[in-house]
Amino acid sequence: MGLILTRRHFPALASLSPAEESALLASARTLQQAAVAGLTQPMLRGKNLGLLCHDDTQPEAVLFRRAATELGAHVAHVAMSLSELSPALEVAHTARMLGRLYDAVECQGMAGALVQQVAEAAGVAVYDSIASFDHPTARLADQMGHVTTSPADNRRFVLQALLLGTIV
Repeated sequence: MGLILTRRHFPALASLSPAEESALLASARTLQQAAVAGLTQPMLRGKNLGLLCHDDTQPEAVLFRRAATELGAHVAHVAMSLSELSPALEVAHTARMLGRLYDAVECQGMAGALVQQVAEAAGVAVYDSIASFDHPTARLADQMGHVTTSPADNRRFVLQALLLGTIV
């Protein structure tokens, strides 16, 4: 995987440069080809990811979990306890704890400003609903074409490429 993005907050992929987008798509295509050939590898084995959401049975949570676990990561559902009304100190404390427990955190159903606060204090990659169906990663998945794999699989490959490029 040639894509390495620095640890940062991922509210949207709009902040990626065209070169980073191309690299992300190339990595997703490499994962796609490996899957078609039956050569998938657990490249995130030993990594622990946190999934902050109210309900981990929602399609976005299921997609994120599948993308990560297929790469060998362990994904833990973390019940949402923060809100926009949470004191800044509580948010910072919680984010630091998440950063100690997890190698990356996916936040689903949280206000963008709150996700930003978590990202600033966590010290690990923090994603803002990267598995949602209206996130820019869905647009990138559409660019992969649907010759050998389904649109749903392409979506998963883009998420996996992003995870591999951001979790060190």
